[in-house]
Amino acid sequence: MLALSLHRPHYKLTPAAFEKHSGRETARKWKNNVWLIVKGEKVPLSKTAFLKYYNQASKNGNGIHKAHSGRVCHRDEFVRCSRCKKERRFRLRTKEECRIHHDALADVNWKCSDILYDRITCDDDEERASRRVYRGCSRSPTCKGCTSCVCFGCEICRFTDCSCQTCIDFIRNAEA
Repeated sequence: MLALSLHRPHYKLTPAAFEKHSGRETARKWKNNVWLIVKGEKVPLSKTAFLKYYNQASKNGNGIHKAHSGRVCHRDEFVRCSRCKKERRFRLRTKEECRIHHDALADVNWKCSDILYDRITCDDDEERASRRVYRGCSRSPTCKGCTSCVCFGCEICRFTDCSCQTCIDFIRNAEA
């Protein structure tokens, strides 16, 4: 059926639908059930770089990358203050929030008082470790980075007016 779907464009199956069609439907494990031959060895798709390209293509196809709950799929991230060495949370739900985080990561002298949307100073306590575990993934609060919440680049978190190599590469590849 996979060969058929490649030759007949009106057969457009998502990977999960393909897994269901093949009778191997398991709880969201299609990435382990699709195999590639790499240097003569059978390797699950989840262990290759191809999944990165699938995720990028699905984001571009949908316009905006969304989780199962409908929220944008960017985990909360942390940046360490250069003065007090405390980690501060950055919510990444909108393009503006992503830009603030992006700029904070690029600034080696970033400090707590630079946060625009919160009035945090170096004197404020660091977020509790039990609270820090929550990263905003729609699948699990303790997720350490699944394909639903780790973004390799999209229209929300990459910027045309940024001169960092990551943004430049994304914009070049998006235009191609």
